[in-house]
Amino acid sequence: MAESGSQVLPAKAGTTAAANAVKPQPQSGARPKRPQRPNYAKIHANPLPLATHPLPSFIPQSPLSALRIAYILIRDYFLPPTSHLPDPYIGYFSAETRSVHVTDPLHVRALWEMGFFGKGTLSRSEPSWLEREKARRVAGKEGGTSEEATRKRREERRLFKLERARLEREKIEQQLREERRLNKLNEAGLGVKPEAKGAEVEETERVGLGHVFPWQSESTDHDSKSDGESLGLKEAEMTSIQSQDVVEPPPEAIEQVKETGVARLNGSAHANNRAQEDEAPQAQETELINQEHLQLTLEEAFFLAYGLGVLSIHHSPPSKAQSPLLTLNLPIPEFFNICRQHSTFPTSPLPNLAPDDPFLLHYVVYHHYRSLGWVVRPGVKFSCDYLLYNRGPVFSHAEFAVLIVPEYSAESGKKTQMDWWWLHAVNRVQSQVRKSLVICYVNVPDSLEGVEGLNGQGELNVGAVLRRYKVREFVIRRWLANRSRD
Repeated sequence: MAESGSQVLPAKAGTTAAANAVKPQPQSGARPKRPQRPNYAKIHANPLPLATHPLPSFIPQSPLSALRIAYILIRDYFLPPTSHLPDPYIGYFSAETRSVHVTDPLHVRALWEMGFFGKGTLSRSEPSWLEREKARRVAGKEGGTSEEATRKRREERRLFKLERARLEREKIEQQLREERRLNKLNEAGLGVKPEAKGAEVEETERVGLGHVFPWQSESTDHDSKSDGESLGLKEAEMTSIQSQDVVEPPPEAIEQVKETGVARLNGSAHANNRAQEDEAPQAQETELINQEHLQLTLEEAFFLAYGLGVLSIHHSPPSKAQSPLLTLNLPIPEFFNICRQHSTFPTSPLPNLAPDDPFLLHYVVYHHYRSLGWVVRPGVKFSCDYLLYNRGPVFSHAEFAVLIVPEYSAESGKKTQMDWWWLHAVNRVQSQVRKSLVICYVNVPDSLEGVEGLNGQGELNVGAVLRRYKVREFVIRRWLANRSRD
């Protein structure tokens, strides 16, 4: 699958000049340092929530490296290491949200840091509600979460746009005032040449237009008189205030005022100390509880449970009056049928589900790209089914946008419902956000008969069901005439 590089188009000269003309000047002073970014390469070192045990590299110049490899192979043969934890991660299926929730904070961080699975219920993507809430409660503390960085960047962009609009408005008003003044001069018959505009305009403003417009001279005289009168009144008031004798209070009154002020200050200080002492134990008693869960889609949860075997799916978490023994682990075949039933709205019974139900189509594509090493995330924000990341959202933007299209056989009598106008609209969206559109065709079988467990007899063989689907993919790029002339 070929990757398409992004190309930056040059902006128009007039737009660039206008933007540079009204660009606000930076304020004086040193620019505040940004908080140091965490070491994402170390945090997200494992691409999947599995422990790997790679062999050391073989060095031909060193015969000891061959002995070390042989020792590790013999040791792993007799004492094979495990890639899974002793206790799997626990998730609770929610029929209301048609997703799986992980409530343990340790499991939440592990699933996010190793593979970027799910999203925070109170966050945009990474479950960082607890860090943001702590930063909000501590005054003056800057958090390093993605939501806070986005909020700060949007606030800076908003202030920049307001300042740019103000400068543009002032420039337009200045231009309009200049045009009105020139129009008045032209109407008065005092038009000036462009080369002598500066000196003659200043002379005209100094002389005025009283000989042409009598009301202007009257208003000018009235304004000058009113200004002079106001200045005279202000000067008289200042001289009268300065000429007044300052009467000093007696020393007894001064001492009394000082004592009263000191008493009030001491009383307020003691009151503040008492309030702080009363609030301190309350703040210590109220401990911040993490209210955020990790929400997994049905495809992500089934891949973790079936594809990797690291997630244990349970029913909804028990209440305080209910025993934890009632939340038993769901077997893989039962959870597979539940995912198929809840992939449609309203929920359909199992015999009525078709081979092209949304869960099967989406999971086949999700499993395909996860097995190839891509980080797969939902793509509803960009009008597609999935987004493919090379390493993860914290490292770079998504490179490809996947659109799932079912492909039926000629015997089934069904046709793919896809309009070219709609496809071009989706492709235009992906080109604007610098992503390549991938059309992923899923070959849908005519029926799923013969697979155990679909008719209620025997145990369901999930692998046999998934092997009946095939995937083909095509990359679509926009054809631009000015870029493809050669």
